[in-house]
Amino acid sequence: MNATVVAIAGDGVDAAHHRPLLASDDEIRPCPTSHPPGTDAKPGQKPPRVASLDVFRGLTIAMMILVDDAGGAWPGINHSPWFGVTVADFVMPAFLFIIGVSAALVFKKTPNKTAATKKAAIRAVKLFILGVIFQGGYIHGRHSLTYGIDLDHIRWLGVLQRIAIGYFLAAISEIWLVNNVSVDSAISFVKKYFMEWIMAVMISALYVGLLLGLYVSNWEFKVQTSNSILTIPTPSNDVGMKMIECGVRGSLGPPCNAVGFVDRVLLGENHLYKNPVYKRTKECSVNSPDYGPLPPNAPDWCLAPFDPEGLLSTLMAAVTCFVGLHFGHVLVHCKDHSPRMLLWLLASTVLTVSGFLLQLLGMPFSKPLYTVSYMLLTGGVSGFLLLLLYYIVDVINIKKPFILFQWMGMNALIVYVLAACELFPALVQGFYWRSPENNLVSKLAVLCLLPYMRWIL
Repeated sequence: MNATVVAIAGDGVDAAHHRPLLASDDEIRPCPTSHPPGTDAKPGQKPPRVASLDVFRGLTIAMMILVDDAGGAWPGINHSPWFGVTVADFVMPAFLFIIGVSAALVFKKTPNKTAATKKAAIRAVKLFILGVIFQGGYIHGRHSLTYGIDLDHIRWLGVLQRIAIGYFLAAISEIWLVNNVSVDSAISFVKKYFMEWIMAVMISALYVGLLLGLYVSNWEFKVQTSNSILTIPTPSNDVGMKMIECGVRGSLGPPCNAVGFVDRVLLGENHLYKNPVYKRTKECSVNSPDYGPLPPNAPDWCLAPFDPEGLLSTLMAAVTCFVGLHFGHVLVHCKDHSPRMLLWLLASTVLTVSGFLLQLLGMPFSKPLYTVSYMLLTGGVSGFLLLLLYYIVDVINIKKPFILFQWMGMNALIVYVLAACELFPALVQGFYWRSPENNLVSKLAVLCLLPYMRWIL
């Protein structure tokens, strides 16, 4: 996720200082950095990073932290319970989008495809393992000072695992499916990356075929008879069985969709997320759109597990990385700011409009299912955001207000693990005096509030 970004900067002021787009060996080279009139770039000097990419990545991390910490207090920025989109629902696709952009830059020149494949595979495996450790339930977070989990109930998939899979598919496509064609026109651009687009279409077609074509039979699951929000069953709780009647194809609702069916069959019920977003729907929560007690006559599926980063939805989520690849290719091959931003604007508009058209045709926006309409809409919005940040940060060179986001983007994995995975709060709360409630966090909070309490009293 925090891959090294090969820099592609803007156009020069004087055309005499431009280097040719294509070098003599027909390999794609970075466009030259901007230099003041009458100056030349130093020989062997590396071009600077594209600051807007780091800012984009850092802003996405900041939004994730905000959503995780404030989503419960402000439902408007929390994830949509099932259908529809909120601010929070754009965060995950933005991650995947910028990963695709970075992959297009990192793997734009791969003289040794085998070595590049090994590098991509190792990075993906590391991310996947980190995801299992931090999101599989081994570290419970700041609300529980215990750790460790029964392997019968560990969660195999999660955010980092989805990022790892999407990154790997995008990287492999960039390494092996790009044609050795010199790009000097729109037609040659299409020829060079045609196979990648075919791959994205095939993945989308496979997803739609399984989503609408798989027969979902009746299924049952274990549930705590003590009610409330489901957690991992423990010996102190009675466990019963609930039967969900389906027997349908093409259902997009919470109980009978193909996304959950694939995960139950291949991963097993015990390894799915135990507190899915549909528990915030009106059918499942008296506090909807927030979590809460079950309403009277709530359907049984309200207590069923469902993984929001499941196998089938992750397959579709990987297409967002391919969208990012396209924006990265434009960044590589367009020499000037204006055509670069124009092509981004065109692609973002097409994606967004296509998403709304699919939604009108009956494919609703749904992050848990990662529907095609949702992928197109969020990919288009990510493109618009990148375009805006690129113009502000790299074109008109306004960087100071974004220094914090840029730093977060350059250290994205560390910030994500410490903050979004709640590792830092959990570690701090792990130091307490005699009782877990007397930890550093609670004491610091009391000290901070004490002056205000005295003023009020």
